[in-house]
Formats: sequence, C-alpha cells, structure tokens
Amino acid sequence: MMGILSDGLDFYKHVWYNKGIYYLMKQFPGDFLMRGPGNKEKGNHIMAVDVDMKALLEAGAHFGHKSSRWHPKMAPYIHSKRQGAHIINLEKTVEALETALPKITEIAKTDKKILFVGTKKQMKEIVKAAAESVEMPYVTVRWVGGTLTNVETVNRQIRKLKDLEKRMASGELENRYSKLEVQRFQEEIDLLNERYGGIKNMSEQPAAIIVVDANEDKNAIKEANTLKIPVFALTDTNVDPTNIDYVIPCNDDAIKATQLVLDYIVAAIKEGRK
Repeated sequence: MMGILSDGLDFYKHVWYNKGIYYLMKQFPGDFLMRGPGNKEKGNHIMAVDVDMKALLEAGAHFGHKSSRWHPKMAPYIHSKRQGAHIINLEKTVEALETALPKITEIAKTDKKILFVGTKKQMKEIVKAAAESVEMPYVTVRWVGGTLTNVETVNRQIRKLKDLEKRMASGELENRYSKLEVQRFQEEIDLLNERYGGIKNMSEQPAAIIVVDANEDKNAIKEANTLKIPVFALTDTNVDPTNIDYVIPCNDDAIKATQLVLDYIVAAIKEGRK
C-alpha cells in the first residue's frame, strides 16, 4: 500500500506544480497544506467551499478497486494501475467537486430538499448524520422500490406511521389495547420508521439526490432518472457513471473519504442557506 501511496503523492505533487500553484512540495508532508485557493471562480459561480486535495489523498479517496473489477466508462477518472488496483485521479475528483458544490449551493438557496441516500452498512450513520445536520431527508436502511416514483403508496405508509406515532404518544393505544397489542403497534412503528423515518417529513419531490455508493443504490438513481431529478454520486472505479449527472470519482468504501465528501456537501448546503 505504501508503494501505491508514494506513487500517488508523486503524481499529485506534479499536477499541482504544473497548475502554477507554488507550495513547498519538497518538504511534503511537513510544512505545507495542499489546498486550492479559497473562493475560486467556477464558471459564473464563486467557490465558497475549499476542496483540499491533500485531505482527499490522506482519506484514501484515490484507492480504486482491483483492476479486474473496473468499469471501462470510469477510464477518464483513473490515473494509473498499481499492484493490481486502479488509482483514481484526484485532480478529476477536485474538478468534479468544484462543479458539483456550487450547484448544490444553488439548490439549497431555493429551500428545496436534497435527498441523501446511503444504504451501505458502514456508511449509514455518517450519511444520516450529514443529512440531519442540514435538516435534509435521507434513506440509509433499504431503498424501498417506488420511494420516488410511487409517491401515493409511500405517502400512505408515511401517513400510517405518523398516525400510529401520534396515537402512541398521546396514550390512546395504551388505554385501548393490551400490553401485547401495544408492543405489536410499537414494532410496526419501528419497522415503518426504519423504512420511511428519514423521508417522513419530505412533503415534495426532492430537487436532487446524493448517493454515496452508486452500485449499492442503483435503484435510487434509476428512479431519479425517471423523474429527471439531478443525481450527485460518489463513483468508484467499478461504477457505470452513465446515468449520473454529477460524477464524483472517489473510493466509496473508505469511511474517511466518504465523510470528507459529505462534509463538503454539507458546507455547500449551509452556504446556500446563508
């Protein structure tokens, strides 16, 4: 792994030097911070969120899957192959974030909802925490088919959940039913919350969805495509990026890398709400 990391560092030093950003690269990793200038122009937008390539590197965002598992359409985002695994080109990751984050900020300015999706086991808690920190809806347990495209059925289940919660909180269920029946009602509430708790206050179609594992949650992407909802997604080297509007090439198995990208997204949403 150290060989891969060393090769990656050499590459990214070269990239940043050639872009005319003068840092004390020979002293790496001692006295400099490899960070793009704050508030950079990006098209007609001002980048209010700094994207730190060094932080992405240290978080392991550059580690792709084994080359035998790659998807050919991810080739433009791959720097090289080392020890049988692909290395993601973090310059492309930075460029992708510099395109995606201003768009997320624009959406946040409209006060519309952005749906966070991350059902991979090790990512559930950080996705939920990120969404809750900006009061956005989320799905982290299982993508229920029709969550976006079968609104009538989903809303019916959410109304049922809210009604049961209200009756449980008021004591109505406890006063009318036996302890065993109340327990069963509570189990039903827990199950419904597991499936719909993160979206029970999403009263309208989201303006965008953010997916942290494009393969794991491909059905969410498919439904968003059907409704022409913009998709922002972390895409590892084994992902087909065809149906993703904003591809963010990144190691989607690394918790630190995913957390870092989510931090950028949360910052972009907060910027839009100022």
